Amino acid sequence: MPAIVGAFKVNAVGTSGVVHVGDCITISPYAEVKTFAGAGSFNTGDGLRVYNQNSITNTYDN
Repeated sequence: MPAIVGAFKVNAVGTSGVVHVGDCITISPYAEVKTFAGAGSFNTGDGLRVYNQNSITNTYDN
């Protein structure tokens, strides 16, 4: 079922990234990564103001 989506902004696409606009059945990238990040790391947009106090990111890597 088609959906109407507002504007979106693509800043960068890595070498193994997948960007698809439109209807699709399956998207299957062939790479995976594990990312650890603290508070405010993945904020997106223009003109952000982020105020974080002391932040700790606990990681348990298996």
